[in-house]
Amino acid sequence: MVNVEEFIDEATDEISEAVGDANAIIALSGGVDSSVAAALAYRAIGEQLTPVYVDTGLMRKGETDQIRETFSFMESLEVVEAQDRFLDALAGVTDPEEKRHVIGEQFIREFEREATETDAQYLVQGTIYPDRIESEGNIKSHHNVGGLPDVVDFEGIVEPVRDLYKDEVREVARALDLEAVISERMPFPGPGLAVRIIGEITEEKLEVARDACHIVEEEVAEHDPWQAFAAVIGKATGVKGDNRVHGWVVSVRSVESRDGMTARAQNLPWETLQRIQSRITGENDDVARVVYDVTHKPPATIEYE
Repeated sequence: MVNVEEFIDEATDEISEAVGDANAIIALSGGVDSSVAAALAYRAIGEQLTPVYVDTGLMRKGETDQIRETFSFMESLEVVEAQDRFLDALAGVTDPEEKRHVIGEQFIREFEREATETDAQYLVQGTIYPDRIESEGNIKSHHNVGGLPDVVDFEGIVEPVRDLYKDEVREVARALDLEAVISERMPFPGPGLAVRIIGEITEEKLEVARDACHIVEEEVAEHDPWQAFAAVIGKATGVKGDNRVHGWVVSVRSVESRDGMTARAQNLPWETLQRIQSRITGENDDVARVVYDVTHKPPATIEYE
Protein backbone atom coordinates (compact mmCIF):
# COMPACT_ATOMS: atom_id res chain seq x y z
CA MET A 1 0.00 0.00 0.00
CA VAL A 2 1.19 3.48 -0.88
CA ASN A 3 2.63 5.85 1.74
CA VAL A 4 0.10 8.63 1.16
CA GLU A 5 1.95 11.66 2.49
CA GLU A 6 5.16 10.63 0.78
CA PHE A 7 3.27 10.05 -2.47
CA ILE A 8 1.63 13.50 -2.33
CA ASP A 9 5.01 15.20 -1.87
CA GLU A 10 6.59 13.20 -4.71
CA ALA A 11 3.65 13.72 -7.08
CA THR A 12 3.52 17.50 -6.57
CA ASP A 13 7.29 17.71 -7.10
CA GLU A 14 6.96 15.64 -10.27
CA ILE A 15 4.20 17.88 -11.67
CA SER A 16 6.08 21.05 -10.76
CA GLU A 17 9.28 19.78 -12.37
CA ALA A 18 7.51 18.52 -15.51
CA VAL A 19 5.51 21.70 -16.16
CA GLY A 20 8.06 24.23 -14.93
CA ASP A 21 7.00 27.81 -15.72
CA ALA A 22 4.58 26.71 -18.45
CA ASN A 23 0.79 26.43 -18.27
CA ALA A 24 -1.18 23.20 -18.10
CA ILE A 25 -4.75 22.00 -18.34
CA ILE A 26 -6.20 19.12 -16.33
CA ALA A 27 -8.75 16.80 -17.87
CA LEU A 28 -11.37 16.85 -15.11
CA SER A 29 -14.23 14.35 -15.22
CA GLY A 30 -15.49 14.51 -11.64
CA GLY A 31 -14.35 10.98 -10.83
CA VAL A 32 -11.89 10.33 -8.03
CA ASP A 33 -8.90 9.72 -10.36
CA SER A 34 -9.05 13.00 -12.26
CA SER A 35 -10.09 14.89 -9.12
CA VAL A 36 -7.00 13.70 -7.25
CA ALA A 37 -4.82 14.56 -10.26
CA ALA A 38 -6.43 18.02 -10.33
CA ALA A 39 -5.89 18.58 -6.60
CA LEU A 40 -2.24 17.52 -6.86
CA ALA A 41 -1.65 19.71 -9.91
CA TYR A 42 -3.39 22.69 -8.30
CA ARG A 43 -1.17 22.26 -5.24
CA ALA A 44 1.92 22.00 -7.45
CA ILE A 45 1.44 24.80 -9.99
CA GLY A 46 -1.55 26.85 -8.80
CA GLU A 47 -2.67 29.51 -11.27
CA GLN A 48 -0.68 27.90 -14.09
CA LEU A 49 -3.41 25.21 -14.14
CA THR A 50 -6.75 25.37 -15.95
CA PRO A 51 -9.19 22.56 -15.04
CA VAL A 52 -11.28 21.58 -18.07
CA TYR A 53 -14.47 19.57 -17.77
CA VAL A 54 -15.90 18.42 -21.09
CA ASP A 55 -19.63 17.67 -21.15
CA THR A 56 -19.68 14.97 -23.81
CA GLY A 57 -23.40 14.25 -23.60
CA LEU A 58 -22.38 10.82 -22.28
CA MET A 59 -22.24 11.79 -18.61
CA ARG A 60 -24.22 10.78 -15.51
CA LYS A 61 -27.47 12.50 -14.63
CA GLY A 62 -26.73 15.91 -13.11
CA GLU A 63 -22.96 15.50 -13.59
CA THR A 64 -22.24 18.93 -15.03
CA ASP A 65 -24.06 20.78 -12.24
CA GLN A 66 -22.23 18.62 -9.68
CA ILE A 67 -18.87 19.52 -11.22
CA ARG A 68 -19.62 23.24 -11.14
CA GLU A 69 -20.59 23.02 -7.47
CA THR A 70 -17.80 20.74 -6.26
CA PHE A 71 -14.95 22.54 -8.04
CA SER A 72 -16.23 26.11 -7.66
CA PHE A 73 -13.11 26.85 -5.55
CA MET A 74 -11.08 26.59 -8.76
CA GLU A 75 -11.90 29.93 -10.36
CA SER A 76 -10.26 28.96 -13.64
CA LEU A 77 -12.60 25.95 -14.16
CA GLU A 78 -13.76 25.70 -17.78
CA VAL A 79 -16.93 23.76 -18.66
CA VAL A 80 -16.98 22.85 -22.35
CA GLU A 81 -20.35 22.04 -23.92
CA ALA A 82 -19.33 19.47 -26.54
CA GLN A 83 -22.32 17.14 -26.68
CA ASP A 84 -23.06 17.68 -30.37
CA ARG A 85 -19.44 17.18 -31.44
CA PHE A 86 -19.10 13.88 -29.56
CA LEU A 87 -22.43 12.45 -30.72
CA ASP A 88 -21.75 13.48 -34.32
CA ALA A 89 -18.34 11.76 -34.18
CA LEU A 90 -19.96 8.60 -32.78
CA ALA A 91 -22.80 8.44 -35.30
CA GLY A 92 -22.97 4.98 -36.86
CA VAL A 93 -20.13 3.58 -34.72
CA THR A 94 -20.97 0.18 -33.21
CA ASP A 95 -17.63 -1.50 -32.48
CA PRO A 96 -16.57 -1.06 -28.81
CA GLU A 97 -12.90 -0.40 -29.57
CA GLU A 98 -13.75 2.08 -32.31
CA LYS A 99 -16.02 3.92 -29.86
CA ARG A 100 -13.16 4.26 -27.40
CA HIS A 101 -10.77 5.54 -30.06
CA VAL A 102 -13.32 8.05 -31.39
CA ILE A 103 -13.96 9.33 -27.87
CA GLY A 104 -10.24 9.44 -27.03
CA GLU A 105 -9.47 11.49 -30.12
CA GLN A 106 -12.41 13.83 -29.57
CA PHE A 107 -11.32 14.46 -25.97
CA ILE A 108 -7.79 15.33 -27.09
CA ARG A 109 -9.08 17.73 -29.75
CA GLU A 110 -11.26 19.47 -27.16
CA PHE A 111 -8.29 19.79 -24.80
CA GLU A 112 -6.06 21.06 -27.61
CA ARG A 113 -8.64 23.74 -28.38
CA GLU A 114 -8.74 24.81 -24.73
CA ALA A 115 -4.94 24.69 -24.51
CA THR A 116 -4.67 27.14 -27.39
CA GLU A 117 -6.95 29.59 -25.58
CA THR A 118 -5.03 29.30 -22.29
CA ASP A 119 -1.55 28.99 -23.81
CA ALA A 120 -1.09 25.59 -22.13
CA GLN A 121 1.72 23.28 -23.21
CA TYR A 122 0.96 20.36 -20.87
CA LEU A 123 -2.01 18.06 -20.30
CA VAL A 124 -2.52 16.46 -16.88
CA GLN A 125 -4.59 13.25 -16.77
CA GLY A 126 -5.97 10.99 -14.05
CA THR A 127 -4.75 7.76 -15.67
CA ILE A 128 -4.34 4.98 -13.08
CA TYR A 129 -2.50 1.64 -13.18
CA PRO A 130 -5.48 -0.59 -14.16
CA ASP A 131 -6.13 1.71 -17.16
CA ARG A 132 -2.64 1.00 -18.39
CA ILE A 133 -2.83 -2.75 -17.70
CA GLU A 134 -6.11 -3.19 -19.60
CA SER A 135 -5.01 -1.03 -22.52
CA GLU A 136 -1.54 -2.56 -22.87
CA GLY A 137 -2.98 -6.06 -22.42
CA ASN A 138 -5.49 -5.49 -25.25
CA ILE A 139 -8.42 -6.11 -22.91
CA LYS A 140 -9.92 -2.74 -23.83
CA SER A 141 -8.48 0.61 -24.86
CA HIS A 142 -9.00 3.27 -22.21
CA HIS A 143 -9.71 6.60 -23.88
CA ASN A 144 -6.81 8.23 -22.00
CA VAL A 145 -4.27 5.48 -22.86
CA GLY A 146 -4.87 3.15 -25.81
CA GLY A 147 -7.63 5.40 -27.13
CA LEU A 148 -5.35 8.39 -27.60
CA PRO A 149 -4.63 9.48 -31.20
CA ASP A 150 -1.10 9.02 -32.56
CA VAL A 151 -0.55 12.77 -32.96
CA VAL A 152 -1.14 14.91 -29.86
CA ASP A 153 -0.41 18.63 -29.88
CA PHE A 154 1.01 18.89 -26.34
CA GLU A 155 4.59 19.28 -25.21
CA GLY A 156 3.96 16.61 -22.60
CA ILE A 157 1.27 14.56 -20.84
CA VAL A 158 1.61 14.33 -17.05
CA GLU A 159 -0.03 11.43 -15.19
CA PRO A 160 0.66 11.78 -11.45
CA VAL A 161 -1.47 8.78 -10.31
CA ARG A 162 -0.44 6.41 -13.13
CA ASP A 163 1.04 3.81 -10.73
CA LEU A 164 -1.86 3.71 -8.26
CA TYR A 165 -4.81 1.37 -7.95
CA LYS A 166 -8.30 2.77 -7.32
CA ASP A 167 -8.27 2.07 -3.57
CA GLU A 168 -4.91 3.86 -3.28
CA VAL A 169 -6.28 6.85 -5.20
CA ARG A 170 -9.15 7.04 -2.69
CA GLU A 171 -6.63 7.12 0.17
CA VAL A 172 -4.86 10.04 -1.46
CA ALA A 173 -8.20 11.80 -2.01
CA ARG A 174 -9.01 11.54 1.69
CA ALA A 175 -5.55 12.83 2.62
CA LEU A 176 -6.12 15.80 0.30
CA ASP A 177 -9.43 16.48 2.11
CA LEU A 178 -11.53 16.07 -1.02
CA GLU A 179 -15.26 15.85 -0.29
CA ALA A 180 -16.72 12.38 0.28
CA VAL A 181 -18.90 12.86 -2.81
CA ILE A 182 -15.60 12.64 -4.73
CA SER A 183 -13.36 10.39 -2.61
CA GLU A 184 -16.01 7.68 -2.12
CA ARG A 185 -17.75 8.02 -5.46
CA MET A 186 -18.41 4.93 -7.58
CA PRO A 187 -16.13 4.61 -10.61
CA PHE A 188 -17.52 5.95 -13.87
CA PRO A 189 -15.89 5.08 -17.19
CA GLY A 190 -14.02 7.80 -19.07
CA PRO A 191 -16.04 7.13 -22.26
CA GLY A 192 -19.15 7.54 -20.11
CA LEU A 193 -22.46 5.99 -21.09
CA ALA A 194 -21.03 5.10 -24.51
CA VAL A 195 -19.69 1.84 -23.04
CA ARG A 196 -23.02 1.11 -21.36
CA ILE A 197 -24.85 1.05 -24.67
CA ILE A 198 -24.42 -1.97 -26.94
CA GLY A 199 -24.26 -0.96 -30.59
CA GLU A 200 -24.85 2.51 -32.00
CA ILE A 201 -25.32 5.39 -29.57
CA THR A 202 -28.56 7.32 -29.99
CA GLU A 203 -30.28 10.04 -27.97
CA GLU A 204 -33.02 7.57 -27.02
CA LYS A 205 -30.57 4.96 -25.72
CA LEU A 206 -28.64 7.63 -23.83
CA GLU A 207 -31.77 8.82 -22.07
CA VAL A 208 -32.65 5.25 -21.05
CA ALA A 209 -29.11 4.48 -19.87
CA ARG A 210 -28.72 7.75 -17.96
CA ASP A 211 -32.01 7.41 -16.08
CA ALA A 212 -31.52 3.69 -15.40
CA CYS A 213 -27.99 4.23 -14.05
CA HIS A 214 -29.31 6.93 -11.73
CA ILE A 215 -31.99 4.60 -10.40
CA VAL A 216 -29.50 1.76 -9.85
CA GLU A 217 -27.03 3.99 -7.99
CA GLU A 218 -29.82 5.22 -5.70
CA GLU A 219 -31.28 1.78 -4.98
CA VAL A 220 -28.04 -0.12 -4.29
CA ALA A 221 -26.24 2.57 -2.29
CA GLU A 222 -27.14 0.93 1.04
CA HIS A 223 -25.43 -2.28 -0.10
CA ASP A 224 -22.10 -0.48 -0.63
CA PRO A 225 -21.06 -1.87 -4.04
CA TRP A 226 -17.70 -1.04 -5.57
CA GLN A 227 -19.55 -0.16 -8.76
CA ALA A 228 -23.18 -0.39 -9.87
CA PHE A 229 -24.89 0.73 -13.05
CA ALA A 230 -27.27 -0.18 -15.86
CA ALA A 231 -26.60 -0.87 -19.53
CA VAL A 232 -28.84 -0.87 -22.59
CA ILE A 233 -28.13 -4.19 -24.30
CA GLY A 234 -30.80 -4.61 -26.96
CA LYS A 235 -34.54 -4.88 -27.55
CA ALA A 236 -37.15 -7.48 -26.63
CA THR A 237 -40.89 -7.96 -26.57
CA GLY A 238 -42.87 -6.94 -23.52
CA VAL A 239 -46.41 -6.05 -22.41
CA LYS A 240 -47.47 -2.73 -20.90
CA GLY A 241 -51.12 -2.37 -20.05
CA ASP A 242 -52.90 -4.38 -22.74
CA ASN A 243 -50.38 -3.49 -25.43
CA ARG A 244 -47.42 -5.34 -26.88
CA VAL A 245 -44.22 -3.29 -26.84
CA HIS A 246 -40.87 -3.90 -28.44
CA GLY A 247 -38.75 -2.07 -25.92
CA TRP A 248 -35.24 -1.81 -24.55
CA VAL A 249 -33.62 -4.48 -22.41
CA VAL A 250 -31.71 -2.96 -19.49
CA SER A 251 -29.07 -5.04 -17.72
CA VAL A 252 -28.24 -4.14 -14.11
CA ARG A 253 -24.74 -4.78 -12.79
CA SER A 254 -23.46 -4.43 -9.23
CA VAL A 255 -20.03 -5.71 -8.19
CA GLU A 256 -17.69 -5.91 -5.23
CA SER A 257 -13.99 -5.31 -5.80
CA ARG A 258 -10.84 -3.89 -4.23
CA ASP A 259 -9.13 -2.37 -7.25
CA GLY A 260 -11.23 -3.21 -10.31
CA MET A 261 -8.76 -5.77 -11.62
CA THR A 262 -11.08 -8.55 -10.50
CA ALA A 263 -14.68 -8.33 -9.29
CA ARG A 264 -17.50 -10.44 -7.87
CA ALA A 265 -21.11 -9.95 -8.88
CA GLN A 266 -22.96 -8.73 -5.80
CA ASN A 267 -25.65 -10.93 -4.24
CA LEU A 268 -28.32 -8.24 -4.01
CA PRO A 269 -31.57 -8.92 -2.11
CA TRP A 270 -34.53 -9.91 -4.27
CA GLU A 271 -36.52 -6.97 -2.89
CA THR A 272 -33.84 -4.53 -4.11
CA LEU A 273 -33.80 -6.08 -7.59
CA GLN A 274 -37.59 -5.89 -7.79
CA ARG A 275 -37.58 -2.22 -6.78
CA ILE A 276 -34.99 -1.50 -9.46
CA GLN A 277 -36.93 -3.24 -12.22
CA SER A 278 -40.19 -1.65 -11.10
CA ARG A 279 -38.71 1.85 -11.20
CA ILE A 280 -36.85 1.41 -14.50
CA THR A 281 -39.81 -0.08 -16.37
CA GLY A 282 -42.29 2.22 -14.63
CA GLU A 283 -40.41 5.45 -15.26
CA ASN A 284 -39.55 4.74 -18.90
CA ASP A 285 -42.25 3.54 -21.28
CA ASP A 286 -39.63 2.36 -23.77
CA VAL A 287 -38.07 -0.27 -21.45
CA ALA A 288 -39.57 -3.75 -21.87
CA ARG A 289 -37.55 -5.71 -19.34
CA VAL A 290 -34.74 -5.58 -16.78
CA VAL A 291 -32.20 -8.36 -16.17
CA TYR A 292 -29.46 -8.80 -13.55
CA ASP A 293 -25.89 -9.69 -14.56
CA VAL A 294 -24.37 -12.34 -12.25
CA THR A 295 -21.04 -12.69 -14.12
CA HIS A 296 -17.79 -12.12 -12.24
CA LYS A 297 -14.60 -10.51 -13.61
CA PRO A 298 -13.12 -12.61 -15.06
CA PRO A 299 -14.60 -13.95 -17.32
CA ALA A 300 -16.47 -10.68 -17.97
CA THR A 301 -15.19 -7.14 -17.66
CA ILE A 302 -17.04 -4.84 -15.27
CA GLU A 303 -18.33 -2.51 -18.00
CA TYR A 304 -20.07 -3.90 -21.07
CA GLU A 305 -17.73 -2.43 -23.68
